[in-house]
Amino acid sequence: MVLSFCDKLILAPMVRVGSLPMRLLALDYGADIVYCEELVDIKMLQCRRVVNEVLQTVDYVAPTERVIFQTCEREKDRLVFQMVGCSVNTAADRSWFRENDVAAIDINMGCPKEYSTKGGMGAALLSSPEKIEKILKTLVNGISKPVTCKIRILPTLEATVNLVKLIERTGVAAIAVHGRKKEERPQHPVHCDFIKAISEAVSVPVIANGGSQEIIREFQDVEAFRSVTGASSVMVARAAMWNPSVFRREGLLPLEDVMRDYIRYAVRYNNHHTNTKYCLCQMMRDQLESPLGRKLHATQSALDICEVFEMTSFYESCQLSQEAMKVSLNINGQETVETDNEENLNVIQMAVRFERKDYLPQVTPKMFLLEWCRKEKLPQPVYCTVQRSLDKFFRSVVSVNEKKYCSTLWDKSKKLAEQAAAIVCLRTLGLPEGKLGEEESNLVRKRKRAVQDESVDVTDSQGEEQIKKRLQSNENFDDSKD
Repeated sequence: MVLSFCDKLILAPMVRVGSLPMRLLALDYGADIVYCEELVDIKMLQCRRVVNEVLQTVDYVAPTERVIFQTCEREKDRLVFQMVGCSVNTAADRSWFRENDVAAIDINMGCPKEYSTKGGMGAALLSSPEKIEKILKTLVNGISKPVTCKIRILPTLEATVNLVKLIERTGVAAIAVHGRKKEERPQHPVHCDFIKAISEAVSVPVIANGGSQEIIREFQDVEAFRSVTGASSVMVARAAMWNPSVFRREGLLPLEDVMRDYIRYAVRYNNHHTNTKYCLCQMMRDQLESPLGRKLHATQSALDICEVFEMTSFYESCQLSQEAMKVSLNINGQETVETDNEENLNVIQMAVRFERKDYLPQVTPKMFLLEWCRKEKLPQPVYCTVQRSLDKFFRSVVSVNEKKYCSTLWDKSKKLAEQAAAIVCLRTLGLPEGKLGEEESNLVRKRKRAVQDESVDVTDSQGEEQIKKRLQSNENFDDSKD
């Protein structure tokens, strides 16, 4: 079914706000369409598409393993992917993108921020109508999904109307208009008269945007903004950022209830805690000096945030559910993919690999870590290793003393991935790892003797198990014998 832009209430694209948790929350509260935050086309070209079976999402993952864009089945038919860029060639190259993951694609031609305009993107395109025409025609002719664009108004009404008529001729499905000029900011009045003139000048749906500061405070105000602009639909930005329940026809919900609803989605989809914190602080913009606001400001993890809102049990149940899903997928021999989730779960990361040639022949980092845990009377390390479907490579997360560690690099075997995770843990804790050049420790001497006695392969999992048993035997490894 083709997405219609007539008579719709829409969540606007907002940097750092329009990620998956906010979009799903907006849909829950009554939004008809949601836009993702603006994403740079060149950055997206570097991503690979990954089906995350644990979270049941589709993730677009950068070479750094960071998830740049995440979506799920729930929003697929109502999600508009907003792209910012200035190249016709990039618009033509969609090898990175599955258009069926979204309902439509939008080109940002209105962002006034320097990071967009200095690269010729966003509002900078408004002064290049020929480039606007080429980019939009390329997309309209190249994909089956609807194409829209979002603009700001030009210095004069005549120039603005001429531009939107040019845009209409490219075949776009709708035009979103922020009723301010590129040099104007939220404190400046929104030019409803410009939006009204645009609505009367073109036949495609016009989406009115920019009313949060002066007009829109709750759902009833949306119709007032639509009426004064004559637009087909209304797009809400900051009013939705401050309280997403603005989309509720029944009225606004208490802010703390809204924040808890948002946290549930953020935890469920492993949203990075800094992004979660940012969005919550925007909701609490007038209450950041309150006791709750100060507690939120001090948080440094998703768990901290949940503790502030008395949602610790929910956090723990989500983590257990995800871990169980990972185990289930591995037990069944199915492939699963770990993307940006380690970062979102506060995993300490380094870009390291285990190179056998760089380590003493009798030891491995895993055994150093095991011995240290034994001496500190801690539970033994627990490794959670997953395989990437793209190239069958592995990455492992090791849990030690209620903290998690992993390498950002993927390895060709499970064994190497686990050794790399152990290295990250040991280096973080400032412990020896058995690398050449380190001072020989009691463990090294014990390992030499164990290998000589048992002739085991210290890089083999069975060999590791044999040495672990020997290390746990006080009779065989008494420090007084050295």
